[in-house]
Amino acid sequence: MNAPVSNDSFSRPPSRWRQLVCHPDLAHYQRLFALVLACNFAVFCALHWAWPVPSATLQHLMDMSLANLALAIVIRQQRVINLLFGLVLRAPLHWPLWLRRNLAKVYHFGGLHSAAAVAATAWFTLYAWGLSSQAWYGEPVSLVLLSSTAALVVLTASLCVMALPQIRSRWHDRFEQVHRLGGWSALLLLWVQSLVSYRQGVPDAHWSLWLQTPTAWLLCLLTACIIAPWLQLRKVPVRFDKPSSHALVAHFDHGVTPFAGSSTSISHHPLGQWHAFANIPTPGRSGFRLVISRAGDWTGRLIDSPPSHVWVKGVPTAGVARVERLFSSVLYVATGSGIGPVLPHLLAGQVPCRLLWVTRNPVATYGQELVDEVLWAQPHAQIWDSDQHGKPDLLALTLATLRNHPAQAVICIANQAITRNLVQQLELKGIPAYGAIWDS
Repeated sequence: MNAPVSNDSFSRPPSRWRQLVCHPDLAHYQRLFALVLACNFAVFCALHWAWPVPSATLQHLMDMSLANLALAIVIRQQRVINLLFGLVLRAPLHWPLWLRRNLAKVYHFGGLHSAAAVAATAWFTLYAWGLSSQAWYGEPVSLVLLSSTAALVVLTASLCVMALPQIRSRWHDRFEQVHRLGGWSALLLLWVQSLVSYRQGVPDAHWSLWLQTPTAWLLCLLTACIIAPWLQLRKVPVRFDKPSSHALVAHFDHGVTPFAGSSTSISHHPLGQWHAFANIPTPGRSGFRLVISRAGDWTGRLIDSPPSHVWVKGVPTAGVARVERLFSSVLYVATGSGIGPVLPHLLAGQVPCRLLWVTRNPVATYGQELVDEVLWAQPHAQIWDSDQHGKPDLLALTLATLRNHPAQAVICIANQAITRNLVQQLELKGIPAYGAIWDS
């Protein structure tokens, strides 16, 4: 039950069933997305529809809007993410591999976030339509309620459009701005909408009674989830080592020592761009490091002109490599600066592992100190210098490594194209494989 995947599976062609379940459009992210939409559609079919829309149905529409928005916000809260990982990682190693390999897909929780946001937009649209129907038939409808609902429809729809992968990757700065400012504005409108809606339904009630309703408690929870990371906003000193023009190693020691497998977001300005990087804590030492490579304008400016201080917020948040603890042995496949997220796991040594690192001239790019640290933690690490040997067939190299050093799972830390291709090809061969999914 705890044995590594058999080498026989490397040469067998994938079955039709495996080809189906390993298709990118049927990944765990998409399955969670479909599940949320299916549940919402079931509720939609169960509602009583008439024209004008009855007040009872309108209340159900409002409740469903809030419920979906709550799921979209709460599931992205840093402490909730850490809680999800913590619960999943309690699974013992004697559980069947098929169960653990599926539990390890916990980082696909973004499917819940995306689907709930889409569903909330749909419910807000239906609610706006219901209010309009009542106004059309001469029933009293608050103009503030109607206009705030219409604004919510526009805002949530804009958030969903900007989150489309093609738009998010092309205009990432705008995506961040719309999500931050649009999200705050939507929360404010929700408070206005809920207060006015309650006042319209119970005109003689005192405002204090509204605070005792489930809606008020839910809005308080959502507000707390959004505000919490900003309550831990602080400007901290940072020291940089610059081993090359391609990479930077940032050193932090401001009273926080994160756990292996977590990330920290940093920014030049609180309202500017935020970028998350994997934390590298060193056992027995306070503070942590981040490995930052040149991958766009923002990181390029950081490498060329390192600041003395940066902004951080929130708490260290678990990432994909954290799932290593669900397996008795792991092969890490890293390319370039992907060594950053892998190194803390090598240093911690919580799970027997092997490293395959493909990078150009590792010493010249990342410095002798970091390479020595990697080799100290993994004396038998396979480091492929692409400057010397050219770019390898990463799938063939991974399979060859697995034949010589079998492992229960492969964790790939590379760019988006390499990660998606390698994870899919390995899973087609029946090998549990994991990598970032770039869903935020």
